[in-house]
Amino acid sequence: MAEARRMGKSELFSHFAERFEMKRTQAREFFDELLALSEKELKRSGEFVLPGMVKLVVQKRKARTGRNPATGEPIKIPAKTVVKARIAKQLKDAVLPRK
Repeated sequence: MAEARRMGKSELFSHFAERFEMKRTQAREFFDELLALSEKELKRSGEFVLPGMVKLVVQKRKARTGRNPATGEPIKIPAKTVVKARIAKQLKDAVLPRK
């Protein structure tokens, strides 16, 4: 079975440049601005939404005890802050098969 190939940044910029009749540099600037905006909004409010696609949410994780998978020995996992992506129902329904 052939392995699926993912679209890289260069192909993404080329696709948008062609689709919207703009230069690749303009498409790249669009995505750079989207990244900057998402960072700003995550820092400001703790979430950023791309409607119909994904909601990015800042989440604080508590410290906890885990296990070293190689030895089974208990280890302490420190508290940390992470960014989680929650996929929009609309996109899930379009991509994933129904049960």
